[in-house]
Amino acid sequence: MKKVNLLILLVLPLFCLAQPALKLKGKIASETTPLEWADILVLNQEGKIIDGTTTKQDGSFEINLKNGSYKIGISLLGFTDFEKEISLEKDTNLGTIVLKENETKLSEVVIQNKKKTIEQKTDRLVYNLENNVNTTGGDALSAINTAPGVVVKNDVITILGKGTSRVMIDGRLIELRGEELNNFLKSISAGDIKNIEIISNPPAKYEADGTGGLINIIMKKGTRDSWKNTATASYDQNKYGIYTLRDNFFYNKNKFRFSAGVNGRTGYKNADENLEMYFPDGLSKMSSTTKVKNENFSGKLALDYDLSERTTIGFQFMNDRNNPDFGSDIRIEKYNLQNELQNVTLNKSFTDKGSKNQTYNAHLITKLDSLNRKLSFDADYFNYNSKFDRDFIANNYMPNMEFVGVNQAGRNISNQDIENWSFKADMEHPFQKFNLSYGAKMSFTNSISNVLFYDNISGTPVLDPNQSNRFKYNENNQAVYINGDKKINDKWNLQIGLRLENTQTTGFSETLDQENVNDYLKLFPTFYASYKKNENNTFSLNYGKRINRPRFDLLNPFKVYINSNSYSEGNPFLRPSFSDNFELAHSYKESFRTSVFLNVITNGYGVVFTSILETNTQIITRENYFKGLTYGLGESYSAGFADWWQSENSLYFLGSQTEFTNNINARPSNSLQIDFTTNNTFILGKTTKLQIDFNYSTPFKNGLYEVGYVSSFDIGFKQDLFNKSLQVAFLANDIFNTSYLKDFTSVVNGVKQVYSQNESNRFVRLSVVYNFGNKKINVKERNFGNQDERKRTGN
Repeated sequence: MKKVNLLILLVLPLFCLAQPALKLKGKIASETTPLEWADILVLNQEGKIIDGTTTKQDGSFEINLKNGSYKIGISLLGFTDFEKEISLEKDTNLGTIVLKENETKLSEVVIQNKKKTIEQKTDRLVYNLENNVNTTGGDALSAINTAPGVVVKNDVITILGKGTSRVMIDGRLIELRGEELNNFLKSISAGDIKNIEIISNPPAKYEADGTGGLINIIMKKGTRDSWKNTATASYDQNKYGIYTLRDNFFYNKNKFRFSAGVNGRTGYKNADENLEMYFPDGLSKMSSTTKVKNENFSGKLALDYDLSERTTIGFQFMNDRNNPDFGSDIRIEKYNLQNELQNVTLNKSFTDKGSKNQTYNAHLITKLDSLNRKLSFDADYFNYNSKFDRDFIANNYMPNMEFVGVNQAGRNISNQDIENWSFKADMEHPFQKFNLSYGAKMSFTNSISNVLFYDNISGTPVLDPNQSNRFKYNENNQAVYINGDKKINDKWNLQIGLRLENTQTTGFSETLDQENVNDYLKLFPTFYASYKKNENNTFSLNYGKRINRPRFDLLNPFKVYINSNSYSEGNPFLRPSFSDNFELAHSYKESFRTSVFLNVITNGYGVVFTSILETNTQIITRENYFKGLTYGLGESYSAGFADWWQSENSLYFLGSQTEFTNNINARPSNSLQIDFTTNNTFILGKTTKLQIDFNYSTPFKNGLYEVGYVSSFDIGFKQDLFNKSLQVAFLANDIFNTSYLKDFTSVVNGVKQVYSQNESNRFVRLSVVYNFGNKKINVKERNFGNQDERKRTGN
């Protein structure tokens, strides 16, 4: 904690430093009269809004800015937009700027500016969804899977070549991972997403957790002085059907902004699994068919109020409930060395599964002075709880299916409750020669999980204390950061940051009477440099250190039986892994992007499929068992081959080197992986679009595992009706049913295991989206007090 206090003492005096403000003023008028209520926006060189105001009754305006280069944007309903680049070195008067009236006289003019699908920023890639037809009627998880360089596979979200990524919404980290995170993302409509930021090397402001960086989902905000409602209905057909209904409402008037949404989904999907285990005495083959219920209901509420022109307060609430009950039929066949069937085990089970989570956020944002010093406070509360109740019976049979006896019968009941509180403060502090930001965050997490096992082989349930457990886990984290960026000249930009995180964890198994305590203090530096050689060529170099903390459930040492010959167990001694990430990138005309990256991983952990040869038992555990590096070359190309054809393409070459640091009786192997993606949008008319997407990833080896190929071919179609008030979309996803996990192979203790899983990725979807509202409601005053929020969100 001494280091934390020292860093705070170094940071606090910077609040007192400032620079003289420069005045930018002028007047806005038509050819005949001054114009009141014209919007004046000030953007930096990266195109981000940093300040703004509206003109007074006489058309005049005045803004205080620091020394630098800016773009000024002026807009008013019924007039043509005006833009001008300026270099501010002293007080400047722009004089009278005359706006031209639009030639088409309409009661309302909607100005549309088609955004680029991919935008490269200094420290992130921004993916705009509006051009992708296949996200219409979909959810946030499917939208993330269409983002460049991002892959969603087996409940894991990764950035190619980087590793597992954490997910944020509007800059706030979601305290969920794996299946729980994916279910939560499925409750968010893709139509509510403004864009997705892929931050492979996050700045010091963000949490250091996640070796694969961060995926930041930026949600849409309501347009000023308007209200809007969007209703969406969709139907997915795979082996079974899934219905989805969504409704989202936005209201923005004067100083008040409000949004609310509800989402409901019901139906079923099919999941098939296959596992082959080659034991010394013969093959054990398992196949499973599962019918999974997709039942979800979620809601969200957000409101913001401008206390003054400089201060905004706000509140957000999200609630998500899932009930993914499922029934499974598992068949296990045992063969001898002559490949003759010896016996069969049939395991039939039904699982009553449910989860719910609630997220609360309260925030305050205040602009301290005319120099754009801005202070924000956030308080967050998150609660997640789940239940798992599984009844099963496994019977043994002879090869001719003659009944032998009951192998195992029982009932698994488990519950988990996770609670998280976090508090953070962030300061944006511009100086004359550079920009500084700094802040602090505290986070407190408590997790309790219970496992009860009842043996029912006699027909009467009997609690087995040896297979029952209660596990408590606490994690506290304190962090401070400082980040500075400087535009050296028109060609060079530098950014450097440092984040200090202090973490304490305690895990206690009541059944085993075992407690594990960790306490570690770590520094996480970041560095970015960009060089704009000319209008066509930009180079960038970045570095960041990251940590990957284990999920709470992975630390529970208790065994959970999948069937009589297979169980999963956690590892209370599991430690975080660390990575040092380097990346060099080049952009040509903002359409051709090249990146070369290297990630050095230490104390790496992951799933290990091992076995007990004497009983032919499979064990799924987690170990810190490797160190190594991953490296790659990524090429992406944005092209407009014609006015009616827009194409986004990427090609990645990925490699790795792995060294096992734990005695797991296995040998590492690595190979090259090639991943190719092409997304093509065809404009068939003013209101009609066709989308054709294709992805292919070659088989590859990485450390302990070998993975088979993955590919997907998707076709989407969207028709706009009634001036885009109504949209009808059709999607055929994974037409050839080739995007599932296949041939997932490992060899441990001399036992080869090959696993495949198919979760109904092939489906067709019909979606209908209806938009209505009032784009210009009456206001009592035209106050630009929400400008702070607009700057915060990029709107």
